[in-house]
Amino acid sequence: MSRALKIGLCSAIAFGASTLSVSSDPLPPSTTYRPLPTMPFSKVMEIDKKQKPVVMERQRQLLEERYDLSDRPMEGVMMSGGRKGVQEGVRVKLPEGQTWESLADLTAEEIREQDLLPDGFKPLPHVKQTASGQVFPEDQIREIAEQEQRDLRRFDVEFDLPDHLIPEFPPPIFLTTHPHLGDVSRGELLTTRNFYEIMNGLLTPVQMEGLRILLKPFPQEEFNNTEDRKVEKQSDGIACLDCHSNFHTNAGFHHTPDVRPWAARFRLDTPSLRGMFNQQIHGSKRSLRSVEDFTEFEQHTAYFNGDHMSAARKGQHIPDRSHKVAFMAQMQNIIDFPPAPKLDPTGRLIPELATEQELLGEEVFRGKGRCAECHVPVMSFMDQQMHDLRLERFYKPGETVNDFVTLPDGPIKTFTLRGIRDTPPYLHDGRLMTLADTVEFFNLVLGTKLTQEEKDALVAYMLTL
Repeated sequence: MSRALKIGLCSAIAFGASTLSVSSDPLPPSTTYRPLPTMPFSKVMEIDKKQKPVVMERQRQLLEERYDLSDRPMEGVMMSGGRKGVQEGVRVKLPEGQTWESLADLTAEEIREQDLLPDGFKPLPHVKQTASGQVFPEDQIREIAEQEQRDLRRFDVEFDLPDHLIPEFPPPIFLTTHPHLGDVSRGELLTTRNFYEIMNGLLTPVQMEGLRILLKPFPQEEFNNTEDRKVEKQSDGIACLDCHSNFHTNAGFHHTPDVRPWAARFRLDTPSLRGMFNQQIHGSKRSLRSVEDFTEFEQHTAYFNGDHMSAARKGQHIPDRSHKVAFMAQMQNIIDFPPAPKLDPTGRLIPELATEQELLGEEVFRGKGRCAECHVPVMSFMDQQMHDLRLERFYKPGETVNDFVTLPDGPIKTFTLRGIRDTPPYLHDGRLMTLADTVEFFNLVLGTKLTQEEKDALVAYMLTL
């Protein structure tokens, strides 16, 4: 790629109004509010379509430089719905001349000064930082198009991770109110077209109404009828369960709403809604203290952009707190984790059901590995807290990668580990492709110096959760 084209691509004035003008500043404007488009929609779309191959190629190169993206499922280990295998092995690539053991023997300062932190451990850029917004995987796009004739396909970007490294689709649904039934999804994706037939007789009237609203599309930043949308035709928007497919996740991603300037907004992987009944803090910076707060706030700000002014232009949907929001929460709060038959009611392994390797993994988890300090077993393997891992101890923040400025992550929420086999990729931005990657990441960050046997055991244990 020529230098001029690189500069032109990086300097595209974002937020929907791209341009190929050359600029010495590769970053979008530092502004609190989202600027209005400066060109007609037809021109923006024309430019975005021309840029798309270059945008996707540079993201592909970044991913392949950071990770082994091959399809290598574990033998005999499936996700909870039985439709997809769990991927094995560490996928983050090491710096030349290093091993995981040699890296773990270095101090954080030595790793930082020698620039040895694997790039796959650093924040993962959005596929198009300057445009931002939600990006859906192909399975979700096709299914919604077939069932609802609604378009979730953006003209400027595509989903960037291989299908074998994201959750099974459609995922199973487990209800706290009917644990004896197991998966109640019938192997289908819940949509406005089929939800009543699938859930009739299993839900109360309040829950059914909450489900209907969660499946109803509303205008969203990139999916709407205004000129700054990123779909070709005017759009009704997206629904809550477009991202949280069957109340789980399809690995769709977007941007944190809680950070400015724009170039510093970090990628957010869609979390699962399983076990919502036990979660008490929400949002990327966890400023929202109930699922009702989260539901109401996101409707005010056009889903995840954090800009109520921009949302108002698109047609705000402000559900009544005591009525619609409460109904939506009632539905979300009966979504259960997948069964974990090897765990007792307090989250301990049942010895007679577990293997020696799994029992060793539990010992490491609760002891040397320090996992249980935050992922408290009796609290659904979380602690309702924010923790700052201070990863910047290991690298020098400020580098610009695909228009994203890699600033420190700051405090992030402890996510539940229940059903963790079903939720790749891992960490808040999806930068870790496998469970083995997460073990190596925390072994380095926490300085636990686990042996290979202990690392393998820890992965085996997490597969039981």
